[in-house]
Amino acid sequence: MPHIYSQARKQYENDGEGIRLQKLLAQAGFGSRRKCEEMITDGRVEVDGELVTELGTRVDPKHQQVRVDGSRIRLNPRHITLALNKPRKVLSTMDDPKGRYTLRDIVGDKYDRIFHMGRLDYDSEGLILMTNDGELSQHVMHPKYEVEKTYIATLEGHMSGTVCRRLIRTGVQLDDGWIKLDHCSIIDSNREQTIVKVVLHSGRNRIVRRIFGAIGFPVKRLVRTQIGPIKLGDLKSGSYRILSQTEVRALSKEVGL
Repeated sequence: MPHIYSQARKQYENDGEGIRLQKLLAQAGFGSRRKCEEMITDGRVEVDGELVTELGTRVDPKHQQVRVDGSRIRLNPRHITLALNKPRKVLSTMDDPKGRYTLRDIVGDKYDRIFHMGRLDYDSEGLILMTNDGELSQHVMHPKYEVEKTYIATLEGHMSGTVCRRLIRTGVQLDDGWIKLDHCSIIDSNREQTIVKVVLHSGRNRIVRRIFGAIGFPVKRLVRTQIGPIKLGDLKSGSYRILSQTEVRALSKEVGL
């Protein structure tokens, strides 16, 4: 049970510094100022573990921790998180001694100490998340949180729905153990190829390609379309966008922050 925001904590706001709590919540995507004021007076907001119910409270987002309904708001202005659409034949790294095309060639040097959260193999495409928030990066990539990932795979040959269902129920045995899909559905198929949507939590290397290769349906094209709550959407290949505070908050909640 959080404590009521103490008088000692108000010294900072009495100096006229910081940002009003309802404004910070609005910037974080919780809605209008009026709605954010209602969240405060309803007792849903904590600052440094103490309940805040008084409007006008000022906070320093760089040094104070704010939570709504127990979930932390991440508003350090130095932190940036990007969604990038990786094309084929781009390395999921920032530098390559052989001079091949890398993620740095797409994002440049605009953002200090930014790094990718996870990888896609050289011939795969789609969503990669990048950030300079070390804590967020560690949580997203940690096996403990098993962030769900969605792919669209184009396979060689005609695959039936029965095979999809078997991959969900029993899975397939690979060199590094058994693996199941969380979801598998056929989008389109003909004699030459099958397009499937697959969802799984595993972060093993080249896992989607290995799964379908093991059952006789090599992957011709692979596009990652979603990581946790973050969707690729209509982001063009070879471009990126900055995640909104609402998206960062949703991703942080997904990985226990």
